[in-house]
Formats: sequence, C-alpha cells, structure tokens
Amino acid sequence: MLVFWKPRLVVLATPKTGSTSIEIALESLSALSVTRPPELKHTPAYRYQRFIRPYLRASAGGDFTAVALMREPVDWLGSWFRYRRRDEVMAPEKSTRGMDFADFVRGYVSDPRPAFADVGGQAKFLSGMNDAPLGVDKLFRYEDLAAFVAFLEERLDFAIELPRENVSPAGDLALPGDLAASLRAHLAPEYALYNAIG
Repeated sequence: MLVFWKPRLVVLATPKTGSTSIEIALESLSALSVTRPPELKHTPAYRYQRFIRPYLRASAGGDFTAVALMREPVDWLGSWFRYRRRDEVMAPEKSTRGMDFADFVRGYVSDPRPAFADVGGQAKFLSGMNDAPLGVDKLFRYEDLAAFVAFLEERLDFAIELPRENVSPAGDLALPGDLAASLRAHLAPEYALYNAIG
C-alpha cells in the first residue's frame, strides 16, 4: 500500500497484480509505504475504509482517492499456482510443487480449501465495509496496466517505468472442460466485479 500525501492518493496492493513493481517504481514519491509484512502490504479495501481512510482524512483535512488493480480471475489463480511452485515457498502445505493446475483448482473450489489453494479472492479483497461490492474509488484491470500507469502519471506528475519484479515462474494452466466450467461458475462474483470495470 502506498499513500501519496499532496495528490491525496492511496494505491492498494491487490495480491498478484504487480504490486512489488509498483512499489519499486513509486515508493520514493510516497509519504507512506507499507511493503511488509504481507498482511499489512496487502491491506484489503474494507480494512482501509475502516481504519486507514478515517485517519488520513482527519490528518489531511480531506479525503483521499483509493485505487487498485484487479486481474482476470482465472489468470489470477494461475499466478498463485505458479508462485507457490517456487522452491522458496515457506510452508510445505502451501506448496503446489508436484501438482498440476487442475489439482490446484479442485482444491480452490472445495470447502474447506486445502492450505495450498487457500488464496482468498479479489472480490473479497476489493469489497468495502458493510458488504459494499467495491471499497475503492477507482478500479483498473491488470491486463490494461497502461491505463493504470497513465492515471498514476497524471495524478503524480511523474513518468513511471515499471520494473518486472516478483514474476511467477511459467506453468501450464490448461484445465479439462468440465473443471473449467465449474471454476467459471465458482468465480461468478469475481467476474461480475471484473466485467464491471469501466
């Protein structure tokens, strides 16, 4: 999460949407940069609204614009799957090494989810307080990073070049047709939010 004081802007760090690259490019301009631990770096929108927004508003005497990125839902899951295949995964029960994407997806759609597939969801992360479907002022698609960067460049009056950081290793994301359909149905709330991005 990055807070820019004079432009009254907050960039929330949706997991698996290039947040590390954004931090590296813009941290020096920010008044507040929360990059660790992951629980604080990836502060969800509803917690931002409840705890951080009132503090910033009171301190600055005005509201801040909160923005975030959202990734195409299946691609987002694929990024988690590939990320957890790395040797550096901290806990063996969270590792996806030795399995294929179909195994990961079966875990993700099960209830309860096994630890390796317990990655939450973007719709929940981006939701506001009191079950509001969106807790940020402006949402951008990760797949249209250029629009997000253009918005930031205009608000921050700064030319931005994003480095490639924390990129998940390559991996096959093929799914059998029935599982792909089941996943798509399971991700209906994610797609409702993603498809509503203007």
